[in-house]
Amino acid sequence: MPKKQVHLAAHFPGVNNTTVWSHPDAGSHIEFSSFAHLARTAERAKFDFFFLAEGLRLREQAGKIYDLDVVGRPDTFTVLSALAAVTERLGLAGTINSTFNEPYEVARQFSTLDHLSGGRAAWNVVTSWDAFTGENFRRGGFLPQEQRYERAKRFLDAATVLFDSWRDGGEFAYRDEHFDISGRFDLPRSPQGRPVILQAGDSDEGREFAAAKADAIFSRHAGLEEGRAFHADVKGRLAKYGRRPEDLVVLPAATFALADTDAEAHELAHEVRRQQVSGQTAIKVLEQLWNADLSDHDPDGPLPSFDPVVGGDHIAQGRASVRMHRDPIAVATKWRELAEAKKLSIRELVIETSAKQTFIGSPSTIAGQIDDLVQADAADGFILVPHVTPVGLDDFADRVVPLLQERGVFRTEYTGPTLRDHLGLAPL
Repeated sequence: MPKKQVHLAAHFPGVNNTTVWSHPDAGSHIEFSSFAHLARTAERAKFDFFFLAEGLRLREQAGKIYDLDVVGRPDTFTVLSALAAVTERLGLAGTINSTFNEPYEVARQFSTLDHLSGGRAAWNVVTSWDAFTGENFRRGGFLPQEQRYERAKRFLDAATVLFDSWRDGGEFAYRDEHFDISGRFDLPRSPQGRPVILQAGDSDEGREFAAAKADAIFSRHAGLEEGRAFHADVKGRLAKYGRRPEDLVVLPAATFALADTDAEAHELAHEVRRQQVSGQTAIKVLEQLWNADLSDHDPDGPLPSFDPVVGGDHIAQGRASVRMHRDPIAVATKWRELAEAKKLSIRELVIETSAKQTFIGSPSTIAGQIDDLVQADAADGFILVPHVTPVGLDDFADRVVPLLQERGVFRTEYTGPTLRDHLGLAPL
């Protein structure tokens, strides 16, 4: 039985503290040269696609701009369109939310990108829960949770009608409880028919949405057991929509620490985590759980003696991760127990509990880890997030990809012109 082929994508790091700003090679997150370098590296290594997330409002904490991570995010379509001019085969994927936009403008923008790139566009369809970000838009961010995915489904249905309107000479009409649009679409059929559809939700609604509509799904389950469980769950949902397992590609996000030897890689991983979690960052992360000003606490000291503040306005605005702490007091209790057992300071605890690198090791070790996880159906590939921008993918491209190619599990050349070709998706 032939081995599964590995899919790889490169994520330009966004609004978070995973980028090591103090690294001497760290570059701008605004200047086009940074986007171009990462995209060209990914294309040189024959990656499936470059991915750009969305940031529609600067995060705030305690009423001030959170300046410990990226401040500013260029427009997705403008960056991807510019990258189309400096790449030839690499897929170009971007997040555009369905809560604040309208189907006609988004369909027109993605269809344009698919034309400009010769069939390499992908749309990561997300919803937004965030009223704080919604203040930038006339619609606001106040859709109840149960309506967000319903609007997203109808949004994508409407956009699909527009993408496919070439069959009727561009004429379209779509009506439901969210949209009432009709007219004539002003672009011909794009090279892929329509862009590849990505989805990133991990909730039950998100998984169901992906099973019904998406070509690929991002996940945060990159380990063996949780990865296999997620992979089996979403693939198992496809049949009721008349779809096959190969119609949905499962791509967990993954970080890596790469060095000449495994021992050196573990030393590097530890140092990167300390650089990512400064004393200031540790206090801010703790505030996001405690929902309180902890600026008078020493990051090298113990955790707060009082419990997190539950309810009311949150101290951190525009940050989705705060919603993952569904029971802050229980999490705080668990963290106190861990800190006491291992004698950890605040900073050491945040380093201990924050996401560690997915892959740590020599080129051979990391290539083996990736191959093993894909062959075990824990994933179909990975979206790599380097800790240094824009050069953090260079070593991976030069030292790990050739080993995956030697194993026969990763392409040595692109076999088709479109992103659908790269992902092994059936043509439309």
